[in-house]
Amino acid sequence: MPELKQLHADHASAVMAFELANRSYFAASVPDRGDDFFGRFTARYNALLAEQEAGICAFHVLVAEDGSVLGRFNLVDIEDHTAELGYRVAQHVAGHGVATATVRELCRLAATQYGLRTLRAATTSQNAASQKVLTKAGFAPVGPADPAHLGGKPGTWYQRDLVL
Repeated sequence: MPELKQLHADHASAVMAFELANRSYFAASVPDRGDDFFGRFTARYNALLAEQEAGICAFHVLVAEDGSVLGRFNLVDIEDHTAELGYRVAQHVAGHGVATATVRELCRLAATQYGLRTLRAATTSQNAASQKVLTKAGFAPVGPADPAHLGGKPGTWYQRDLVL
């Protein structure tokens, strides 16, 4: 059974493998991270861990029984009991309810573990799968997202108020 875990230094190689294996799949619906992301992965990964330690963000990985990463689920820019949700799942588990179930679990953790009251998420207009995940997980559209926030693509902000 896959398990949602807070990002840890020991996850680095599995996260890199996940990102590399799914790079072209992700690039079809979200802006590509670019070669620099992979070239400077260790430094960037350590910076994420430092942000998490500072309480600015909370990063999670969905880990399969074999230790591989099936998805990344992040709460970023935590401030005033609000955070932005970001997520991505591996191509081989997409369309099987994994993202929806894990987003729901992260919403529960956001309220109970991190004391958050509101989550926001932006998705491009072309990413119907992400829109479906957000809607099924209790998010509602609240307005247009700045294309600069979505790699130059038009999109929508979604929001979910969390109930303790």
